[in-house]
Amino acid sequence: MYDKDSLAKVRCFLLDMDGTFYLGDQLLEGALRFIDVLHQQGREFLFLTNNSSKDSQQYAEKITRLGLSIPREKVLTSGEATAIHLQRQKPGARVYIVGTPALENEFVERGFVLTPEMPDFAVLGFDTTLTYAKLWALCDLARAGVPYIATHPDYNCPTGTGFMPDIGAMIAFVKAATGREPDLIVGKPNRLFVEIAAERVGVPVSSMCMIGDRLYTDIALGDTAGIPTILVLSGETQADEVLMSPHQPRYIFQNLGEIADDLSTVGSLK
Repeated sequence: MYDKDSLAKVRCFLLDMDGTFYLGDQLLEGALRFIDVLHQQGREFLFLTNNSSKDSQQYAEKITRLGLSIPREKVLTSGEATAIHLQRQKPGARVYIVGTPALENEFVERGFVLTPEMPDFAVLGFDTTLTYAKLWALCDLARAGVPYIATHPDYNCPTGTGFMPDIGAMIAFVKAATGREPDLIVGKPNRLFVEIAAERVGVPVSSMCMIGDRLYTDIALGDTAGIPTILVLSGETQADEVLMSPHQPRYIFQNLGEIADDLSTVGSLK
């Protein structure tokens, strides 16, 4: 199924988490075997998630509990990437955040001042602690012309029992009330997210491959970043949805276990 010459050039696999590596509190089939194959072949991996409701330490701890011991540096969230990007734009800026305490902490750790008063940026994350007051304040800032940044565009977040509304619903709320879309959405499918990931791993963007379960984020990343993509059918996307999508994966597998089986026939990194 693979173009072996193309696969041989991949030095780092970017791995989505929800719906790709695990679902709820259960590892998905072949997840650990896939990592074992990468270790055996001398390839890198980095967990790349749009979910900004938790920070990289929380995700690293969860993955460790599930059976793969990793440091927080092996996880890059859209929230952390947003903080990194804005830190480069204006260090120590004043920021209003609609997000969880974990997202707020990402910004505090990087020296930002969190305040609703005359902020330099308004940041919207996947806020599972959302209140009407937070959305109201964000809408006021959007109407006032404050630069408005969203961490990612996902409509739903997969869970062990279905899906929960994600940041896309919040973006729609703000647009309905103010007419404004975010000025920037940092997470997948923005190439910016991959560039920050490449800096962390120390490899060029061109040597990466994205694996995920969503067409409009994970697979769309292939179009914006110019990298190959692998769709797994263990999360949000069903097989019959692929043909109708403008974003086409290079490969489709049921899960990471199938990818591990196929990758094992390629051999070590060349």
